[in-house]
Amino acid sequence: MKQTAKEFMSSINVDNMLYDEEIKASIAHARMLKQNKLISGEECDQIIDGLKKVLADIEAGEVEFTFDYEDVHALIEQKLAEKVGKVARKLNWSRSVNDQVVTDTRLFLREENDLIRESLQEMLDTLEALAKEHVNTIMPGYSHVQRAQPITLAYHLLAYYQMFRRDLERFEECRERINVMPPDTGAMAGTIFDTDRKKMAKELGFSGIMANAMDAVADRDFGMEFINNCSITMMHLSRFCEDLILWSSVEFGFIEIDDEFTTGSRVLPQKKNLDVAELIRGKTGRVYGDMINLLTIFKGLPMSYNRDMQEDKYALLDAAHTVEACLALFVEMIKSMKINRGEMQRAAKYGYMNATELAKYLQGKGLDADAIGVIIGKVVNYAINNNKPIEELWLDDLKQFTQVFDSDVYDKVAIRNVIASKVSKGSTSFDNVQAQIDEIEKSKK
Repeated sequence: MKQTAKEFMSSINVDNMLYDEEIKASIAHARMLKQNKLISGEECDQIIDGLKKVLADIEAGEVEFTFDYEDVHALIEQKLAEKVGKVARKLNWSRSVNDQVVTDTRLFLREENDLIRESLQEMLDTLEALAKEHVNTIMPGYSHVQRAQPITLAYHLLAYYQMFRRDLERFEECRERINVMPPDTGAMAGTIFDTDRKKMAKELGFSGIMANAMDAVADRDFGMEFINNCSITMMHLSRFCEDLILWSSVEFGFIEIDDEFTTGSRVLPQKKNLDVAELIRGKTGRVYGDMINLLTIFKGLPMSYNRDMQEDKYALLDAAHTVEACLALFVEMIKSMKINRGEMQRAAKYGYMNATELAKYLQGKGLDADAIGVIIGKVVNYAINNNKPIEELWLDDLKQFTQVFDSDVYDKVAIRNVIASKVSKGSTSFDNVQAQIDEIEKSKK
């Protein structure tokens, strides 16, 4: 269907989501105009009453967001005029659509930022609870997707805990830059009205007012920072999803995800696909696209406001809602997962990841590096061929490779002892993992 120029220029199909912010900001603006004697008390009351009625109509589904309106600001202005008549025009004294849109966007993103922070905190609480439960659950640690060193599941989960904690910190810092209000910008150079927006800022919960009107209407750095934070969070979710997808496969068998988050296959009924995890992984690229979209829109814009900037909301709203949905579903998914401790421990034992400790043992017995390399290779091959972990080989089995082996070797190569031997701060040992959990608990007080 051919699109008219009017429809092409309208942003009502996306910025209609800002109706609540537009009305809140307009009510605060009306009160500020009254305080500064730019409108009377009666006019202020009329405008506020009208705006509340418009809000009620929108929420009752009685207002249609059509391309007849250029944007949500025009729609609300028209609906207000229908309620209160000509006095509606006075609401726009000392403001322009340019500062309306950035004020609404900041209010919206502040709320979205807070919702994401709440979800991230729930993620941290969930990971902490799982870590406490699995301090002693042994599993392989991977490098290059190859079994590398024995670790605990708690240690692995706490690595993600630190990633998501940094995400939370980034959103907390970003909130400070979102939560500042434009001054009276007019189109971009200010207004002839000597107003004081401090009361308005306070009513809307802003921490301060921007210093430069031109910067206020031209700036979307706060939005770029927000989407950047969304992108990093999605990257962390995607990596975690990849782990879960691998762990739930028959080849790993470490976990089982609840059926609510999976689907079967009509053609391959034996399969249980982690569709939620796969979709989160896929939606990561979508949020990355939002980031590139916003950066590209602004990269060549001259000061100050340009119509290109209308396109920012598609990226901002999409990134915010995508991250919110992904975080909420992911947290519920990992709460539901069943851990196969036995399979994790078996994989750790049969990963022959204690070969390094066996080499250190031989080094302690005075053997040179070349001899140790040959002996370790033979021991591991023998263990694989006999389907036994190194720690379960008989002493006579080991002695056929060198007589220096003695019964004390078992203390060195037992998987639990290998894990416990890591004494450096932040390592995988049971004591260090517990210390990490204790530090998390301490940070809450």
